[in-house]
Amino acid sequence: MAEPELQTEEPEVEGDEEQAITAALVEAVAETIRTGDAERLRTLAGDLHEADLGELVAALPADLRPGLVELLGEDFHFAALTEVDESVRLELLEDLPTETIVEGLRDLDSDDAVYILEDMEDEDRAEILERLPLPDRVALTRGLDFPEESAGRLMQTDFVAVPPFWTVGRTIDHLREMEDAPETFYEIFVIDPYFKLIGTVPLDRILRSTRNTRIEKILNEDVRSFEATQDREEVARSFQRYNLVSAPVTDPDDRLVGVLTVDDIVDVIQQETEEDLRALGGVMGDEELSDTVVETARGRFPWLVVNLGTAFLAASVIGLFTKSLEHMVALAVLMPIVASMGGNAGTQAMTVTVRALATRELGRRNSGRIVVREVLVGAANGVLLAVLLGAGAGLWFKNLDLGAVIASALIVNMVVAGLFGTIIPLTFHKLKLDPAVASGVFLTTFTDVSGFFGFLGLATWWFGL
Repeated sequence: MAEPELQTEEPEVEGDEEQAITAALVEAVAETIRTGDAERLRTLAGDLHEADLGELVAALPADLRPGLVELLGEDFHFAALTEVDESVRLELLEDLPTETIVEGLRDLDSDDAVYILEDMEDEDRAEILERLPLPDRVALTRGLDFPEESAGRLMQTDFVAVPPFWTVGRTIDHLREMEDAPETFYEIFVIDPYFKLIGTVPLDRILRSTRNTRIEKILNEDVRSFEATQDREEVARSFQRYNLVSAPVTDPDDRLVGVLTVDDIVDVIQQETEEDLRALGGVMGDEELSDTVVETARGRFPWLVVNLGTAFLAASVIGLFTKSLEHMVALAVLMPIVASMGGNAGTQAMTVTVRALATRELGRRNSGRIVVREVLVGAANGVLLAVLLGAGAGLWFKNLDLGAVIASALIVNMVVAGLFGTIIPLTFHKLKLDPAVASGVFLTTFTDVSGFFGFLGLATWWFGL
C-alpha cells in the first residue's frame, strides 16, 4: 500500500474548509508510531508547519501522541502545542519525560514557552524551570509572575536594543554577530543606560540610511508602548485601532522588558471573541471541543439552572390567566408567538449592544441615544409585524378582535425587547460584570413575562374573560 503524501501545492478541500491534515495522513502516522519507524514518521510529518502539526497532535489517539513527539525528536516543534486545546496539551505534557519538555522549551520564543507552562501544575512547572539554563529560567519566571491575561504573559523577552549614539553601520554589524537574535523582529529599540525606552527605529529605515548615520538621528520618539501589567484585551484593541505590527512592553519604572507582535495579538482577538460568543450562549469557562461530557455538562449547567428558575416565573404569569385560556383556546395557540418575537428582537438589540461595549464603541456619551434608537426600531418593526400577525390571526380564527389584541400585544413586547435588550447589558457593564454572560437569561425573562402578561391580560380585558 502506497504511503499517503503531503499535499504541497493545494490542500484538499472538503466542503468550505481547507483540510491540511487528511484522515489518510492521520491513519498513516498512527500506524507508523505503532511500528516505531522514526524515519518514515519524519517523511510523513517532519516538514509540517507548527499549526498543522498541532492539528495532527489533536487528531491522533491520546496514547499515540507521546510517541509522535519522541520519534520526531528535534523535528517536533513544541510551538505546535500552542495550537491545541488546553486539555490535549496538559495530557500530552503529563505523559512526556521532563527532559523532553525541557529540550523542547529551550527552542521556543519566551511567549510560547510561557503559554505552555502557565497551565501546568506548580510542581511540574517548577521541575521544568529548574532544569532550564539560568537566562531562560529567569525570563520565563518573570513572564509567569505577571497577571494572567496581561501583556507580560504575551510578550517576547528576545528583542534588539541599542544606545542612541551607535551608528547604523555598527547596528547592522551587531545584528549580524548576534547569536541569540530574535527569529523575527520588525524594529530596533533605542534605550538609555538605565534601559529606559527612548524610541524605535524600523528596519526599513535602517536599510535606507547610510552606515555613518547615528541612530538618534533616525529614531521615532512617538512610540506607543504598553505596561507589562496591562490587560491583553486593551492591548489587542490598541493594535487593531492603530494598525500596529509590534510594540514595546515596559515595567512600572518605564524600563524595556519585552516586545509584543501582531501574531500573538491575533490569537488574543480570536480568544476574546470565542469567549464572548460562549458567554452569549450561557456557556461558562473555557469550553473546548476536546472536553469530556462531564466537563462540558458542568460548564453549561449553572446558567441552565438560572434559566429554569426564570422559566417558572414566566409560567406563573400564564397561571394567572388559566380561566381565560379555558374559555378561549386560541389564546394558548397564539401566545408563544408574541413571546418568541420579543425574544428574537431583544436578542438582536442585546447582541449589538454587547459587541459595542466590547469594542468600546458604546459608552456614557452615546448610551442614551442607542437606547432610544433600539426602542424606536422595536416599535417600527412591531407595527409592521403587528399588521401581518393581526391579519393572519384574525383570518385564522375568524375573529378580527383577536387579531387586534395580539397585534397590540406584539407592538408592546417589541418595544420592551428593544428597551431591555440595551438596558440589561449596559447595567451589567456599569456594575463591572460581564454583560455577555447573564444578559440573555434576564432578557428572555423580561420578554416572556411581558409577552405573556401583555397578550393574556389585554385579551382578558378586551373579551371580558
